[in-house]
This record gives sequence, C-alpha cells and structure tokens, in this order.
Amino acid sequence: MEKELTHDEMHEQDISHDHGHSHTHTHKETKAVLNRMSKIIGHMEAVKTMVENGRDCSEVLIQLAAVKSAISSVSRVILKDHIDHCIIDAVRENDTESIEELKRAIDKFL
Repeated sequence: MEKELTHDEMHEQDISHDHGHSHTHTHKETKAVLNRMSKIIGHMEAVKTMVENGRDCSEVLIQLAAVKSAISSVSRVILKDHIDHCIIDAVRENDTESIEELKRAIDKFL
C-alpha cells in the first residue's frame, strides 16, 4: 500500500495538486522558500539569544531589521510564484474566487 503524500510533501516535490479550487497548484520555488524560512528561523533564534544575553538594544534592532528584510524577500518570492503558477491558471479557468483570495491576502499582508 502506497503512502499518501501530505500537502507539504506535494509542495516540496513540486507536485501539482488541488487546493479546493478549480485549478491545481504547482510551485517552482517551494524548496527555495523553505530554505529561506529555515535561515530566518535560525536568525530569529540568534536574536532571541542576543536578548537573553542582554546584548545592546541597538544590535538587536539591527538584527531584527535584517530578519524583517528577509521575511519581505521570501514573501515576494511566494507572491511571484503564486501569480506565475496559480493566478495565471485561475485567470485561464475564470476562477474569480482564487483571485479574490489573493486580493484579501495582499490586503492583510500590506
């Protein structure tokens, strides 16, 4: 009996799959996004350690600015990948629900 892949595993392996919309999702940047997120998490752990060790507030703020920049960068990658692969399919299939979901997500993100 073959094990069914989880949603995350499908993304990691760039496997097209259904998200409950009329189109499937294929993401090309999943591995890069996950790598960047791992680095961001590591960076945040280092900043937490800085705070625990009583490091200078200015140094902590500079590191938090770097984390914020990294989060913005990975967010752009996710958005571009979503537009390139999901929204293009949604437009082709007249899937207005997916387009509206993206608009709501962008509103929350900004």
